[in-house]
Amino acid sequence: MTETETRNHHDDKQQNGGAVAEPSVEDVFDDTYKMKEGPKPPRMLVWRNIILMTLLHLGALYGLILLPSASVSTVAWTAVCYLISALGVTAGAHRLWSHRSYKASFPLRVFLALGNSMAFQNDIYEWARDHRVHHKYSETDADPHNATRGFFFAHVGWLMVRKHPDVVEKGRKLELSDLKADKVVMFQRRHYKLSVVILCFIVPMFVPWYFWGESLAMAYFVPGLLRYAVMLNATWLVNSAAHLYGNRPYDKSINPRENPFVAFSAIGEGFHNYHHTFPFDYATSEFGCKLNITTAFIDLMCFMGLATDPKSVSKEVIIARIKRTGEGSNKSG
Repeated sequence: MTETETRNHHDDKQQNGGAVAEPSVEDVFDDTYKMKEGPKPPRMLVWRNIILMTLLHLGALYGLILLPSASVSTVAWTAVCYLISALGVTAGAHRLWSHRSYKASFPLRVFLALGNSMAFQNDIYEWARDHRVHHKYSETDADPHNATRGFFFAHVGWLMVRKHPDVVEKGRKLELSDLKADKVVMFQRRHYKLSVVILCFIVPMFVPWYFWGESLAMAYFVPGLLRYAVMLNATWLVNSAAHLYGNRPYDKSINPRENPFVAFSAIGEGFHNYHHTFPFDYATSEFGCKLNITTAFIDLMCFMGLATDPKSVSKEVIIARIKRTGEGSNKSG
């Protein structure tokens, strides 16, 4: 990215109601970072993660085979678990805790933290830290899932190898006092392993077995492993497919793309060129609730008084940005 392009990436001001809202420094691409020249550090495999990912996907495949025999109630419960765990990532770890794009009441933060544990994608503190690093050093050696290293690496390979030293270094230097000050975040972090065992595996399995007599095997492999694996891959597609495939109507100088399939599977997180251009817009899209269940959920929480101060970008700013840095696509989204 050139200096001019980077400045364009920074200098838009967002409209929140009638007030101008400046971006958080942790959301903004850092153009002062320079990748080190010379050979890259050796790639060190994390065999524990490789083995666990393999076993999970084998179990999910078996769950897929079992799925046609599952009861309607079990399929419905699987969908409910998927939605709760997805919201724990999208409305919680991502839009609330990583980008601070709206404010959430204590009950809502507790619900989102429970959903995040059901999703089992690292605790909120670690997830938000890595995501802020991703935005600040996107597509560089300091990006945890740098998409320039290929689809597989951006999708899941980054979890199968040790982090690049620059990822670790930059993560340690981030300002994370807001996360440390949130009692819900730190409570979940202290009790993360237990919460994952209970919420990601036991609860999804126990409910269909206890309440409508589903077999333990069906309950474990369908709402348990199959739901978990599909949720993981939907999130990973934001890092891989949404950085490689789609159009760039807002900023053609960055890799993230608008990808409707990813938006559908990740309940609203596929409008990625928009999101990296305006990272603290609570909707992550200019189209409101279109293919965006997460935005609809946050809007509902605001209506109920459980969430406040959603940050958004004015239509005038969006149009000006499209004209200045967009690739000239026929339509955005």
